[in-house]
Amino acid sequence: MSNYDIANPELAACEVHGMTRASFILRGSLAAGAVYGMGSVAPFVSQAFAATGGGDAEILNFALTLEYLEADFYTVKGKQVGLSGEAKAYATQFGAEETEHVAALVAAIKQLGGTPVNKPRFVFPVTNESSFLTLASVLENTGVGAYNGAAPSLQSKQVLASAGSIVQIEARHAAAIDLLIGKSPTPNQGFDRPLTKAEVLARAGSLIKA
Repeated sequence: MSNYDIANPELAACEVHGMTRASFILRGSLAAGAVYGMGSVAPFVSQAFAATGGGDAEILNFALTLEYLEADFYTVKGKQVGLSGEAKAYATQFGAEETEHVAALVAAIKQLGGTPVNKPRFVFPVTNESSFLTLASVLENTGVGAYNGAAPSLQSKQVLASAGSIVQIEARHAAAIDLLIGKSPTPNQGFDRPLTKAEVLARAGSLIKA
């Protein structure tokens, strides 16, 4: 598959080390976003959890894996690439907020009687401010799609409300980054085109790192 076939090659190059079901689904959602853009992520995640039986604690563990990724991206990688100005300010602010999301999800999973997943290791293919912001846009938009995709599988209204409060922040992060790099914060004219799980896996499965 060539780069011309990939909507977001930055996602395809991301590596997630540490195999759990949550990290596997996360890899799949990143691969789907790489190939088809953010519109493919939500239906993939939703159907993946429906197929495995899910459960609120498991869904939150998926969200926790994604929040680990975003927090690590901002707080660790953001300090390594020499950010400046608004980019540096956003990385500092968003990193702190993603870290708060991690803590909130860990607490929620424990309250449900579940065991929070361990933080995997991540490898981000960025070397400068420009590539950092490009990947930040992809990751934040992926986060929005992932939460929206998993939401229908949640059983608890309280958990759904908590997830909704997080996804709103993720969307604001995405919009801020997109505006900073000159992208439209609403590129899909209000709605993303859904894809079936079979369509996503058939075309993006080779990008999932086992």
